[in-house]
Formats: sequence, C-alpha cells, structure tokens
Amino acid sequence: MIQNKDVALKTAESLLQIKAIKLQPENPFTWASGWKSPIYCDNRLTLSFPKIRSELKIEFAKQIQELYGKPDYIAGVATGAIAIGVLIAEYMNVPFIYVRDKAKGHGRQNQIEGFLKPGSNVVVIEDLISTGGSSLKAVDVLQEVGAHVLGMMAIFTYDFPVAQENFDKANIRLNTLSDYHHLLEQASHQGTISNESVAMLKEWRKNPSVWGR
Repeated sequence: MIQNKDVALKTAESLLQIKAIKLQPENPFTWASGWKSPIYCDNRLTLSFPKIRSELKIEFAKQIQELYGKPDYIAGVATGAIAIGVLIAEYMNVPFIYVRDKAKGHGRQNQIEGFLKPGSNVVVIEDLISTGGSSLKAVDVLQEVGAHVLGMMAIFTYDFPVAQENFDKANIRLNTLSDYHHLLEQASHQGTISNESVAMLKEWRKNPSVWGR
C-alpha cells in the first residue's frame, strides 16, 4: 500500500536515476528462481548515494510515525534491509535488530541479532518485496519470541497478487515507498520506456512465472 503518491513517484525516479532498477522488456533478465523478468531491482545501490539514502530514511521515519507512532524497535530483514534499517532506527532514536534467514551455525546460534525485549512493538523493514515469503518468515521469527509486529515497510514492491495474498493471510500490513505501478508511470513520463513496453511490463506483473516462456 502506498501512503503518498508524490513520494512513490519521486522514489521511483531516484531508483531509475541510479539504476537500482533497470527495465529491459526486450532483453529480459533471468532471476534465481528461473523466472524471466523485464525488470531487475537492487535497492542496496541507494546506500552509495548519500542524498537518496537520506531521503529514503527520512520518508520511512515519517510514514512509520504516521502509521504506528514511535515503535519500540526497528527490525531489518537480512541482508538487504540491514543498512537502511539502521539508518531509520538512528534517525528515529530507537533500538535496532535484524533477522537472519536462518539461525547461525555457531556461537549462540542466533537468528535475531541484537537485544529484543519480549512484548515490544516492532516495525519490520525490507528493501524489496517480491512474493513476500522470506519477509514474512522474519515476521514469524519475531512473533515466536514474543514481539508485537505492527507492520512492514519496504522501499519497493513488484506488487504481485500473490504477495498481497501472503500478507493478508499473515494479517500483516505492508506499506512501501514506491511500487510497480508508480514505477511504470514515472518511467513512461520521463521517456525511459515506450508505450508499447508499458503494456508488456503490465502483462509480466500479472503472471511472472510464465511470462517470456
């Protein structure tokens, strides 16, 4: 869910500008899952651009405050959301933790890194949402140790129908700074893609697992 259309378009513009998002409908990428995709997204690139990462941090904090008030913790999902999560937590002056995809195989075998007081209100941060599966696993881990997960926020989502279904099923609210719809609107407006490409890109989102095969 998008809170602010202007922010969604501005975020899309920034991601396109630094090539954190690349659109290649005529020469699609192949994801690790084997899906053919006309888009590739690596939001960690934002960390190398101080102005953009600062804008993201401030907007995240503003929307978190509007939606939930000040949480007890910010939790990043490893590894992509650790750095942006730290920036948000620092800006909001709240503790930070992060959640691994699996427990460490040594030491205390933690899956949650950092101190978390049971019963605390937590907002989870992601850099990117595709199907939502790995993101929601982090929510499960937090809930299992007694955290109260208020919701999740991410920089960008592909807006797949399956992702919304997964978040609805888990009863977790998802908000993002930008999404696929606003990305296409911005890319078309600035001439990054043609009208014909927009139609192709819209078709991909409907059924990405079979697109291009």
